[in-house]
Amino acid sequence: TNNFPEIVYAYHQFIEANITVDVVSPEGGQIPIGYIHSSDTLLQKYLFDEALSKKLKNTLKPTNVPVESYSAIYYVGGGSAMFTVPYDKEIQNIAQRIYEENGGIIAAVCHGTAGIVEIQLGNGDFLVKGKNVSGFPDIFEDKKARYFQEFPFSIQEEIEKHGGSFKYSEEGWDNFALSDGRLITGQDPTGAKAVAKMVIDKIQ
Repeated sequence: TNNFPEIVYAYHQFIEANITVDVVSPEGGQIPIGYIHSSDTLLQKYLFDEALSKKLKNTLKPTNVPVESYSAIYYVGGGSAMFTVPYDKEIQNIAQRIYEENGGIIAAVCHGTAGIVEIQLGNGDFLVKGKNVSGFPDIFEDKKARYFQEFPFSIQEEIEKHGGSFKYSEEGWDNFALSDGRLITGQDPTGAKAVAKMVIDKIQ
């Protein structure tokens, strides 16, 4: 599933800033969403938001994305981000082109950071090499749990393996996010709003 709060907290910021948002997924079409907290009024509002619902039911296929039109790409977390997105060559290509050809921004939050660990730039270097990067840290994972055993990798280890410096807040759930040039990453769902604000600041 995809993390609905991480979609909404960022989407709300982008829409308020008059930034057009499209949603892409490896297969296109409807994506599963989860992690919906009924007590959160913003989530409740967007659960019934026609425009967002339509985008989540009709996500773009990577081959249908007009890359030259975009100034940023934002990866959300949830379990789906760990399995299909990291190895999707077409999505990697979209991100690399937005970053290098368009001079745009690559952003990710929580397990969404898994989606950027394999991105390579035109010179063959990994995107994360030499950069400060955040995502969901190992100390907050239950490494004995079945879900973690099924993950293809640890985000933290993979970032470090590819030359990145993994940064996180040991407190957690405290809006931790950071920007390193045009790479912007957040630690957990609470960082989604901060990531979106940093993206908007850079775009504007």
